[in-house]
Amino acid sequence: QVHVVESGGGLVQDGGSLRLSCTASTLAFSITTWGWYRQAPGKQRELVAEMTAEGSTNYTDSVQGRFTLSKANAMKTVYLQMNSLKPEDTAVYYCNAVRKRSPRYDYWGQGTQVTVSS
Repeated sequence: QVHVVESGGGLVQDGGSLRLSCTASTLAFSITTWGWYRQAPGKQRELVAEMTAEGSTNYTDSVQGRFTLSKANAMKTVYLQMNSLKPEDTAVYYCNAVRKRSPRYDYWGQGTQVTVSS
């Protein structure tokens, strides 16, 4: 059963923009934290940005000021607006839906490719 579905990846030129979305429509209990991670070839998966249900956000330094998180549908959907994209942003991006109180869960999306050409 697929709980988390991503969309919005693609190919864009240096300086361009993309918006990723992630929806968790099948989850019965509310998400407490959404996270976006990425993994470039030959590198470890890293946290890009995260948002709590209270609305607090955290961004890794390399995307601060360029990427913005937003939410909709009572935290069942989260968007990652990516502006001023750079070739080093090229990676597979994964969303992660976490509930940190009972009943706990931790679900990952299937990943979406973002490629930024120079």
